[in-house]
Amino acid sequence: MASLFDLSGETALITGATRGIGQSVALGLAEAGADIILVQRDESSTTTKEAIEKLGRKAWIYTAELSSPEQVAALTPKVLADGHKIRILINCAGIQRRHPCEKFPDSDFNEVIQVNLNSVFSLCRDVGAHMLELDPSPVTGRRGSIINFASLLTFQGGLTVPAYAASKGAVGQLTKSFANEWSNRGITVNAIAPGYIETDMNTALLNNPERLASISSRIPAGRWGSPDDFKGTAVYLASKASGYVCGHTLVVDGGWMGR
Repeated sequence: MASLFDLSGETALITGATRGIGQSVALGLAEAGADIILVQRDESSTTTKEAIEKLGRKAWIYTAELSSPEQVAALTPKVLADGHKIRILINCAGIQRRHPCEKFPDSDFNEVIQVNLNSVFSLCRDVGAHMLELDPSPVTGRRGSIINFASLLTFQGGLTVPAYAASKGAVGQLTKSFANEWSNRGITVNAIAPGYIETDMNTALLNNPERLASISSRIPAGRWGSPDDFKGTAVYLASKASGYVCGHTLVVDGGWMGR
């Protein structure tokens, strides 16, 4: 059974892994045997890289500002030019901007769409094209696995976050679209939709007593999630265990959507 979740010798590229969910996912993949390419805004944070290396796996940092289409376009060619063979892509980076809808500025809307959606599309396309050229992996049985991070707002509208809701709704549809074309060519494309998780992105909610109480009372699990709740989910979708899971958005929310 353990072999179903084995990622030994695979290489994963992940965005947004300096902290929070992305960091836990990167460590989970490394614990399952994968080497990790970390895409970061800069090299000032080496915490994740060092933690991966302590697990006995290799880790590399590549820099790209995901709000820059030019830097996103240059990223995959740069990584491939160094000889990396990417089997797993995880798009976890995301930003949040909060304003009432009637006051939401174009600049913030466009920035959220670029980071949360456009960069995800570009990396899926560019890394996916590379995966299509690979032979099937002897470990997972397929050419590659792509995991995009969606959200509860892939399904719901939220409050004061129209750009985030729009971007994450689109990520869900983007995931299905790529899966429709690539699943029969050896690449699974799926998404993970986190519920309410104790991360920096949710600081505004955690610091609002009324919103915190309202949200917490609706979570059947009785608690907010933690980044480590996503280790097993990501390993599952990247490994042989999920070989017949395609175009799916897996909700990890403590039961919120079922309430």
